[in-house]
Amino acid sequence: MSTTYLRGPMKKVYPLIIFLITFSVLGILYIQMSWIKNALYVKQEEYYNDLKRALVDIRTAAHNSFVNAQGFNPAQLDEENKEFLLSTRFSAQTIPPDEMNMIVVQAMKSHNIKVPFEFCVTNMFNNPISESAGFNNNMFFESTAIRITPEASMQPETFFLYVKEPQNYIMRQMASMIIASILFTIIIISAFALTIRTMLRQKNISEIKSDFINNMTHELKTPLATISLAVDALNNEKVINDSEKIRYYSGMIKEENKRMHKQVETILQAAKLEKQEDLNLNIQSLDAHAAIDKVAKNLSLQIQEKSGELHLNLMASKSFIDVDEMHFSNIIFNLLDNAIKYSKNAPIIHITTQVNNGMLAIKIKDNGIGMNRETASRVFEKFYRAHTGNLHNVKGFGLGLSYVKSMVEAQNGYIKLESVLGKGSTFTVNMPLSKHNND
Repeated sequence: MSTTYLRGPMKKVYPLIIFLITFSVLGILYIQMSWIKNALYVKQEEYYNDLKRALVDIRTAAHNSFVNAQGFNPAQLDEENKEFLLSTRFSAQTIPPDEMNMIVVQAMKSHNIKVPFEFCVTNMFNNPISESAGFNNNMFFESTAIRITPEASMQPETFFLYVKEPQNYIMRQMASMIIASILFTIIIISAFALTIRTMLRQKNISEIKSDFINNMTHELKTPLATISLAVDALNNEKVINDSEKIRYYSGMIKEENKRMHKQVETILQAAKLEKQEDLNLNIQSLDAHAAIDKVAKNLSLQIQEKSGELHLNLMASKSFIDVDEMHFSNIIFNLLDNAIKYSKNAPIIHITTQVNNGMLAIKIKDNGIGMNRETASRVFEKFYRAHTGNLHNVKGFGLGLSYVKSMVEAQNGYIKLESVLGKGSTFTVNMPLSKHNND
């Protein structure tokens, strides 16, 4: 009841947490994009303001250049006389194009506008009277203009400044901020994805461990109940004087005690596998065919009870491998035990061996319930137990295949699984061949 009580709220909390984190990340991304958009807009406005100020400076510099050419000092000439001189005599034609180009360069540089440009000055009839070498009529439509002659001038002239690719210029100005923004956005999204993945993984681990505790409680409760009943029976007066019944109940207690001991050993062994340095492996040359045959004989009674068949096709030309005998036998036992347990009908199991790239490949094929892709990808995880459909009598802690994979890898081998739902599974254990094989 307690497990169910805890799982209910947690199932509701996880989606809520994921929703809140997702909503927050999307909000941050929206604010980030809005900030970049606004920053681009502000930078663009700043650029156009700088351009307008540069045009004013160009006009002022052109006026000063003209006044100097007339033999006057612009700083000493009063505004009234200066305005009269410019209104009556100033024309951009009096300024050589090279000098006008230098005036534009200096004005743009002072406002930190570093892009290619072209210019043109037109008279009151919109005819060009001074222009840069690259200016053409199409540039008028994309140019920024300012009246270069004083307002009182009877022959107004207009200065047109064409700046090439201002948009790219603005993007270049903000390149560092945009790159940093994109980088931090990627980091935020990655952190978010990692957080969600970790949460889901922890949720899954929590559920698996809860299932493991439930299974362990069930597996230990059954022998304890049997032992309790046997002890009560031994205290019965009718049994005390019956030596045969005493031996029967004592044997029952002993068997159930062995069963519990085996279950505890399984759990402790799985804990040791967390740290491979704690494993004391006795690696030696072993005839794999003889070991497989021995395990098969020990399980033959279980297979016969289910009207099953076990076919051995041990035809590998080399059968000696460098392994720990006890753990290798346990590997074969676990795989055969799984094949027996996860069969709806009479189990038909085939064991074949062959030499493959310096390894002995041991293939164990069954006609059991099989697995879907998700189950096959997780079946070697600790505590994970596959859904067994209509098979309700399959017991265990979900440690068998985890143990198999860990021990195979600890002995420099590897294991592969091929499975089709409803058609059975094939486990292939590859172990390193021993040097003691006869050529």
